Amino acid sequence: MPLLIVVIGVALLLLLMIKFKLNGFISLILVALVVGIAEGMSPIKTVTSIQNGVGSTLGSLALILGFGAMFGKLIADSGAAQRISRSLINKFGVKRIQWAVVITGFIVGIAMFYEVGFVLLIPLVFTIAEFTELPLLYIGIPMAAALSVTHGFLPPHPGPVAIATIYGASVSMTLIYGIIIAIPTVIIAGPFLTRFVKKFDRKANDNSLFKAEIFTEEEMPSFSTSVLTAIIPPILMAFSAICEMALPKTSQIRHFGEFIGSPLMAMFISIIVAIFTLGLMRGKKIEDVMKTVAEAASGIAMILLIVGGGGALKQVLIDSGVGKYIATIMAGTNISPLILAWGIAAILRLSLGSATVAAMTTAGIVLPMISATSVNPALMVLATGAGSLIFSHVNDPGFWMFKEYFGLSIGETIKSWSVMETIISVMGLIGVLLINVIV
Repeated sequence: MPLLIVVIGVALLLLLMIKFKLNGFISLILVALVVGIAEGMSPIKTVTSIQNGVGSTLGSLALILGFGAMFGKLIADSGAAQRISRSLINKFGVKRIQWAVVITGFIVGIAMFYEVGFVLLIPLVFTIAEFTELPLLYIGIPMAAALSVTHGFLPPHPGPVAIATIYGASVSMTLIYGIIIAIPTVIIAGPFLTRFVKKFDRKANDNSLFKAEIFTEEEMPSFSTSVLTAIIPPILMAFSAICEMALPKTSQIRHFGEFIGSPLMAMFISIIVAIFTLGLMRGKKIEDVMKTVAEAASGIAMILLIVGGGGALKQVLIDSGVGKYIATIMAGTNISPLILAWGIAAILRLSLGSATVAAMTTAGIVLPMISATSVNPALMVLATGAGSLIFSHVNDPGFWMFKEYFGLSIGETIKSWSVMETIISVMGLIGVLLINVIV
């Protein structure tokens, strides 16, 4: 019966979001209320559980997500992202242009939300395609694949960090495993896939949606400044992971590494550095830099609420006893929690469209499996993230962004964008299962 109520709750979530077009946050809170009361909790206890779930989730994530948005905005508005792209393009040349775009997507995507990174890099895709006379998708798919991989697998991107927080996973180890999976995944979903989409490719042309600021040479920071600033978060987190693996718990160096490599401190340190390297040291006034920071913070309100809504549903499932019930069932089953997490996230993604809602809802459902089994929490993060990316279609805003920017039909978008997302999802699951065998 407890699981049947959860299934009904998920079905209600799908109905509210798909049929009635209700906002994701409102839908999650409403479903949390319904599930909590149906599971036997009193209305006031259900409300308290929702409050605790939102508070505990956002208490550790609000600062990280806020800092991430500010950091990404500083990189974009300073011209650093454009400098990285241009320099890599000049270095790699036309023949290896796809690899330059992939690296750019990784560097830019790891610091900002998918939609922000997409809108930021799409003008560069058009510019490169026009300059090199190459088809748009030849450049665009590797860029989109790199951004999507960071969205699913690589902290400090908000998605993996949010799931890791719920699962109690090491963000540093999630990053290390994520990088191992991301490299082959983006090669297959990016440059390799472009070989099969040539028949409906487009040339660069004027596009009404193609609106973004293009910086002059003098306005952009140097390549070294841009790259070193952009990669501070993953470097600090990787340092923490190395200390965690190589040094004893009593080591002061390990303690220091864990401190500066925690997601909160890594992003905070990065912002402080970026304010100077991409702002003040380039002659900008502190007021202008702070304006950029404020604009970034104001743009993530709904994302924070959706993440909080996922945390509310998670807490209700725990407080109502569903968590213990699932744990009891899992104790006697041979189904891998990794496959189950991927499958649930995939079903929700197909139904809802939103990868964030799919991942956060899945996290609440499968959380008890971590304590009931010996599964690696970091791999559970990656399995959930991979499942939440599968086959993006007409209910996903990213589908329509890709379609409109590249001038494709719905069928062509499915054969390119949707296939790309599915490859990333399946490759992610395969990578997780392989690493699980080794570790």
